[in-house]
Amino acid sequence: MRVAVTGTPGTGKTTATGRVETDLDVVHLNDVIKSEEFSTEMDEERGSLVADMDAVAEWLDGREDVLFESHLAHNFDADRVVVLRAHPDTVVERLRERGDSDPKADENAESEALDVILSEAVHHHGAENVYEIDTTERDPDEVAAEIEAVLADDREPSAGTVSYVDWL
Repeated sequence: MRVAVTGTPGTGKTTATGRVETDLDVVHLNDVIKSEEFSTEMDEERGSLVADMDAVAEWLDGREDVLFESHLAHNFDADRVVVLRAHPDTVVERLRERGDSDPKADENAESEALDVILSEAVHHHGAENVYEIDTTERDPDEVAAEIEAVLADDREPSAGTVSYVDWL
């Protein structure tokens, strides 16, 4: 089984997947992109690497029994896609706490309110394979338990159940 955990930066992907109890290999794609030098350039405005998506896809190709996480994870082949969501104010707060600039935090909050990653995940994988989890008022262990429920097939797909459009 291949499971992608994705979401806007600041929704808790890395923290939650680090606590998931699973036999699947857990891969943090952003670490792979850095360690394997799978980037094409540095986006100076955003202060982030631009991933070489073809190189990442090739690296993932053939890997089974894997749970991989990144804000880019929904762009790769997966049997199930978990989209972590958080209220845009929470996204801003979390990103500022980790040292991101105000413009970067604000851009990500707007992306979250507009369902950008959710809509991309549904487009690439179909609503029947997408599971939303709201992390706003939940600790990482609770979020990990929800991801484990997806892995165990104890949770129904739930694309479109979380909305922050009123934040706009």
